[in-house]
Amino acid sequence: MYVYGAGETSDPRVVTERLAIASELGAMGIEFEQWECDAPLGPDADEATILAAYAESVSRVKSRGGFTTADVIGLTPDHPDKGPLREKFLSEHIHSEDEVRFFIEGSGLFYLHLGEVVVGIECTQGDYLSVPANTRHWFDMGPNPAFRCIRFFTNPEGWVANYTGDEIASKYPRYDSLAGGVAQ
Repeated sequence: MYVYGAGETSDPRVVTERLAIASELGAMGIEFEQWECDAPLGPDADEATILAAYAESVSRVKSRGGFTTADVIGLTPDHPDKGPLREKFLSEHIHSEDEVRFFIEGSGLFYLHLGEVVVGIECTQGDYLSVPANTRHWFDMGPNPAFRCIRFFTNPEGWVANYTGDEIASKYPRYDSLAGGVAQ
């Protein structure tokens, strides 16, 4: 986790221990956990297989958060729209519902704009992140994305972003330039 103080865009405080990350994020109102797979998955597992493998956890999260749907999203380095999709997520935005993700494989970097502080969270396989509604944030999957995650929604339309128009996201390091970033 990268923690930037007020107005800072370089030299963040770095936290690597998962329990410390969960504790610090929890104090900021962000839920962060690590999950185990309920069943083994192959690299070609489809959405139905993935949701079945995590059925107990998906049911628990849906019940606890009032979510009506869960789906699986993923991108690979050979995806033809990886560039435009990356740009779409790189602009600071909010959602009218919690943004909840569980990373099944791969990784990505969520930046959260929490008042004067900006926090970057590298999510990797097994990480569960719940960002409260109306939290300013952006997501960087790197120039060659390689991830799959389960998403949860209350809105039947799914992912709906309300862009803030703030250029803050352009001032912070991209995922591929950070020491912990594995995206190339």
